[in-house]
Amino acid sequence: MGWMSLCLAMTCASAETILAVDASSPAPAALENTLKLGTTVSTTGHAIGVNSRYLTRDGKPWLPVMGEYHYSRAPAQQWEAELRKMKAAGVDIVATYIMWNHHECEAGRFDWRGNRDLRRFVELARRAGLDVMVRVGPWVHAEVRFGGIPDWVVNLMPTRRNDPQYLEYVARLYGQIGRQLKGLLWKDGGPVIGVQLENEYNLGGEGEGAAHILKLKELARAAGLDVPLYTVTGWDRALYPSGEVTPVFGGYPDEPWAASRKELPPKETYAFRFDTRVSGDLGAQTRGNQRGTAESDMNTTPFLGAEYGGGLPFMYRRRPIVSPDDIASMLPVQLGSGVNLLGYYMFHGGRNPVANPTMEESAATGGYNDTPAINYDFQAPLGPDGQQRPVLGYLRQQHLFLRDFGERLAPMVVRKPDLVPANHTDLAMPRFSVRSLGDSGFLFVNNHVRQYAMPDQAAVRFSVKLPGQTLTFPSQPVDVKNGAYFIWPINFDMDGVHLTYATAQPLARLDTGKGDVTYVFAATPDIPVEFAISGVSPVRIEKSSAVTTARIEDKPQDVLLRVEGPASDVEINLRVADKRVRVMVLTPEQARSLSVGVIAGQRRLVLSDAQVWFDEKGLQLRSKDDPSFSFAVYPRLAKAPVGAVWTERKDGLFQRFDARVAQVGGQAEAFVLRQAGNVRPVPVGGRANAAMIPYPEQFRPAAAWTLRTSAPKAPQVEQYLLQPDLVGDVARLFDGVAMVDDWYYSGYGWEYPLAAGTSRAFTLQVLPLRADAPIYLDQQAWPDFGGKPQAALLRGVKVAPVYRAQARF
Repeated sequence: MGWMSLCLAMTCASAETILAVDASSPAPAALENTLKLGTTVSTTGHAIGVNSRYLTRDGKPWLPVMGEYHYSRAPAQQWEAELRKMKAAGVDIVATYIMWNHHECEAGRFDWRGNRDLRRFVELARRAGLDVMVRVGPWVHAEVRFGGIPDWVVNLMPTRRNDPQYLEYVARLYGQIGRQLKGLLWKDGGPVIGVQLENEYNLGGEGEGAAHILKLKELARAAGLDVPLYTVTGWDRALYPSGEVTPVFGGYPDEPWAASRKELPPKETYAFRFDTRVSGDLGAQTRGNQRGTAESDMNTTPFLGAEYGGGLPFMYRRRPIVSPDDIASMLPVQLGSGVNLLGYYMFHGGRNPVANPTMEESAATGGYNDTPAINYDFQAPLGPDGQQRPVLGYLRQQHLFLRDFGERLAPMVVRKPDLVPANHTDLAMPRFSVRSLGDSGFLFVNNHVRQYAMPDQAAVRFSVKLPGQTLTFPSQPVDVKNGAYFIWPINFDMDGVHLTYATAQPLARLDTGKGDVTYVFAATPDIPVEFAISGVSPVRIEKSSAVTTARIEDKPQDVLLRVEGPASDVEINLRVADKRVRVMVLTPEQARSLSVGVIAGQRRLVLSDAQVWFDEKGLQLRSKDDPSFSFAVYPRLAKAPVGAVWTERKDGLFQRFDARVAQVGGQAEAFVLRQAGNVRPVPVGGRANAAMIPYPEQFRPAAAWTLRTSAPKAPQVEQYLLQPDLVGDVARLFDGVAMVDDWYYSGYGWEYPLAAGTSRAFTLQVLPLRADAPIYLDQQAWPDFGGKPQAALLRGVKVAPVYRAQARF
């Protein structure tokens, strides 16, 4: 009888469901030298490699997080702070498209200045501690006009194939990119570790397919772009030269590019993948009619991600809003399916450059989608103006887990449960997976599907058959409720303490000095926290009053620790040999406010509801519309911070500091400029045969307001955000006669930045939304038309200050 068959009277008397997985077979060895890489060793002696299962860094398994941020869609003066915010959010690699038509709008005239200064962006990424993946196209999609290929190229020659004229201009573009990045590549000690070629490429005609991707790689290398990793997107029957490039994958919680006006069936991205890496429709502009290369390359390439949706864009015909859980619940699924590079699209929102013609993808120019002309918010974790969205805290805790424990997870192989859902629309069967190597592993569970209620999985325990033992846990059955998702460790080493399992997720490991270490865990909502400590090594336990102990009846040397009311003052000290291993348990709410960074020369935990990031000066904090700041730090600081009037207090194991800056008020007034007229029916057509954004002439019935704004200059304010609260179809904001931003109404809040110390007048234009508009909005977003055929309302407008504070150490 295994020790985990702990039989408490109450447990044995009750019914339970055992969810089993066999992880006892040996993991196949990872294959080496299956991919032709560029130079992998830098001048600093560091090395990046890849085998058939995972990436390596300096010979060790590496499971990084990658987030997309488009430099040419963002103000250059914000880049440094935004890149540091990404680093603080647990991102390791920043990916960025190089949009050809942002740099060579006119043939032969390249512009790499200002917001288009790729070199400076990469240098700032290095300063922030980020690696860089450049996605060089030449076709990038990115919801940009002609997929990023300049008009003059589209008009003059065939694209996306081995046409000699086209390749001549692609070679010139790559040459320009190579000159911008000279000295910044990995081989030179720089941060650029990879190049993505093309995007969503499944064309298979003459001069296309694998031959075209191979030619692009040759051109990139000839331009000096010698990097460890060359990637291509692997979905929608992508074609590429096997062995020359590594496919990357993605998945989204909805399909804004779909033509449906209804809720979609459950998405594949919420179901564990055991036999394929290719998700469903990801919005490719072309359609392949052959088996993609990625399907046959599964045994020779690692499972890497590039486009797991950090949010969703709004297309004109379809505007779904996603919740933090809709995004975060995808992470255990992807990791539990074997993903070994967690890549997001987008991680940071932006705006298209203001240009004529406008730079967006549109049905009018042959695109499949109608996107806003300027706004590219994407509901991203970081908004276009650096706003921290609620989803960021949900994701950051998973990224911190990967930063400290990804080296353990990366080599582990996926183990398929004994019973799995019939398909991704089967909501009844429990969804879980195990990744393991030897007797160690992680359990991944997801019981959340966007817009669908999942049944509570009642009285559940998990049974994992490993090479040396079978573990059944927790000690008592638990209910996995609708909406739950989590990652639990199995046979997890904590610096000599053998943790057989925990019903909490590891978040971080800190060296806290003098031979002591701290392991930080996050409690799983609605499930009791247990730590099963094995007696393999003698361990002395010191615990707080919130922790109870129980002995295992058939292994009296083992201890089961139960945590009541996890909080930042819950502490378990485990002494093994001459080392103290401290276990800290955070509530789910605390875990979502957790950041980890270096303060006063030591890596520390920081809890704060404000937006925080780290730089050479210490801790930077931002707070929208709230002049109060508070953060807690662990381990404790010897001195209080400076930079604001910080007051100190005790907060459990943490040291908390509070400050308040002077409150200021931005002002906004709205004056009716013109009433709405009767809008015509929404046109239907285009490649999708769906609702199309009305032509400019059809905006004549739009309602309009003059917005007079005041944004007082104050040292404690970084910027202001204009927040129109409106109902309509399409909204456009003008500064004088220039459109500076636009928005598709969806029920999601729109914000536009105002510089401190300015007073401006804008014109806000709102095209009425017809009650019969053939578009998709989430049910809660549809307005009450009150029996009228259309609606165009400005319910209010606000100017919110973004306060800043600094804690220097």
